[in-house]
Amino acid sequence: MYYFSINTFFIQISLLFLQTNFLNMAKVLFLIGGNLGNREEILQNTVARIGDEVGKVLQLSSIYETAPWGFSHEQNFLNQVVVVETNLPPMAVLDRIQHIELELGRKRKKNRYSERTIDIDILFYDLEVMTTERLEVPHPRIAERKFALIPLNEIAGNLIHPVFNKRISDLLQVCPDELEVTRY
Repeated sequence: MYYFSINTFFIQISLLFLQTNFLNMAKVLFLIGGNLGNREEILQNTVARIGDEVGKVLQLSSIYETAPWGFSHEQNFLNQVVVVETNLPPMAVLDRIQHIELELGRKRKKNRYSERTIDIDILFYDLEVMTTERLEVPHPRIAERKFALIPLNEIAGNLIHPVFNKRISDLLQVCPDELEVTRY
């Protein structure tokens, strides 16, 4: 006869659940940035909210400043790459970051490129390649943008882009973007 107490049963189920979640952890690399309001404070708040709502923040790049890409505005952008470990699937991550953007004052306009308090882009979700109506990973324009490649190169220069099959450092060397990106 086997005898398990209720507590032992729940402990075993809890351990199984934790092991399952641990095994399904993904690393997500985000590019965060904005050019309206208190830019530094908004970046800090964004990192904190991502940590609270998406997963554990593992690493941050330095903050970089660059002129707007694709449009003109008097205020430059601050950008930073954030590495997070999460057990959320990609679409749930997207839903959460869009919610964070909204709560931090992001107003989406018809024009794709415009000023904003915060923008959170998923650069990579592990090394998955996926295209849906709402999400494309890796981010389709990484190789065109120094403001993404420079902070990404700082913390993941040897990462192999799963579509281009090139290291981030190599993509940076051939990036056609001529905008100046400086450490803030």
